[in-house]
This record gives sequence, C-alpha cells and structure tokens, in this order.
Amino acid sequence: MDLINKFLNLVAPPFTLFSLCLFLPPFLCYKFLLSVFNSIFSEDVSGKVVIITGASSGIGEHLAYEYARRGACLALCARREKSLEEVADTAREIGSPDVITIRADVSKVDDCRSLVEETMNHFGRLDHLVNNAGISSVALFEDIVNITDFKQIMNINFWGSVYTTRFAVPHLRYTKGKIVVLSSAASWLTAPRMSFYNASKAALVLFFETLRVELGSDVGVTIVTPGFIESELTQGKFLTGRRQNSDR
Repeated sequence: MDLINKFLNLVAPPFTLFSLCLFLPPFLCYKFLLSVFNSIFSEDVSGKVVIITGASSGIGEHLAYEYARRGACLALCARREKSLEEVADTAREIGSPDVITIRADVSKVDDCRSLVEETMNHFGRLDHLVNNAGISSVALFEDIVNITDFKQIMNINFWGSVYTTRFAVPHLRYTKGKIVVLSSAASWLTAPRMSFYNASKAALVLFFETLRVELGSDVGVTIVTPGFIESELTQGKFLTGRRQNSDR
C-alpha cells in the first residue's frame, strides 16, 4: 500500500498538471466564444441587416457565418475581393437571404462613408455594425527604424472603427441597433513587441466605453476582448519583414 501511495504521489501531480494544461485552454476558449456568440446573438437577427468589416478571414469571416445561420442580411467589407466573395458565397449557402460585398479600406474615411451608404441604398436599413477589421505588427519599439510606418495600425484598428461608426450611428439609432467592437486582451495584457497594436486596442475600449454612455439605450455597444485566436493575422500569413498586415 505504501508503495502504491508513493507511486501515486509521484505520478498524480504532474499528470494532473499536464491534463489541465492540455484540456483547460481549449475548454476556456470554447466557453469564451460561446459567451461572445450568446451576447451578440441573443436577439432574433433574422432579416436584420449587418455590416461586418474585415470579413474576408478570421473572426470576421466566422461572425459572418454565424449571422448567416441565423438568417441575417449581410454587407461584408474587406480589401481582398476574391476572399470576400468566397465568404459571401458560403454565407448564402448556409442561410443568409441577401449578401453584398463591398471592397473598402477602413483607414480611408471616404471608403467608410461609401460602405454605409451602399448598405443603406441596397437594404434600406442597418441593425448591427461589427467593427472587426484590424492589422497587427511585431517589433521591439527601439528596433523600429521608421516609426511612421506604424501609423497604419492606428488608422485601421482605431480610426477605421471610429469612421464607420460615425456614419452608421444615425441609422442604428433609428433601428435601436447594436455596435459590436472587436478589441483584444492586448488592450489590458501588455505583450512585448506589440506596443502599437496594444495601444490601438486599448484606445478602442476607452472610446467605445465612452460612446456607450453617450448613446444610452438608443444603440447597444458590445466590446469583445478575445485572447490569442488562430487566424491569418496570428499565423503571420502576411508578414513582411517586421510588419504584419491582415483583414483579421
């Protein structure tokens, strides 16, 4: 018996720790995604009109599919037209009654204005705006040679959401709609080598927390702060040198 107890004392702790490390992260990720989807899709979105930026891959792509399964009409936006059309085709197949694609660079204010205008011209209403488009960068601050190269991170991650929201708010007020903002755990978990990305995500949280108060009950605001999620952005598919760009 003593031998068995010694064996269990030796084996059980590392085995338990290994099991937790193996199974806990996927479980927590599943619970997180489930809570996000429940918070976004608690209402009946059948027939409602949804704009999703950065919809050509990653989180934006899968949000498009979730909305489509629930019968929402979609206006999908990204810079890569071919990928965007593929997402739109899939969304139609799985249940969306109407899907349009709009090529736009959300760092450009005129593109954001056109995105909302084209959506309104086609559907005549707007119920949800999902600000998802984003890019990332990986570099130590002191290693950066030309710091102005990183302005685009703030232009897309922060200003892209601000521009689109500005043009969408009047229509969202009319329908008592919702704004969904994809920030990141990086807004409060300061990972090294991602100073500009972290700052852009923190700016999103503070801006939309303020906007939530200003808009009151007229427009709902949901801020999502996911952790590390495997996507083209995190896989470095568009990594060039020390810069990484993606529509999420």
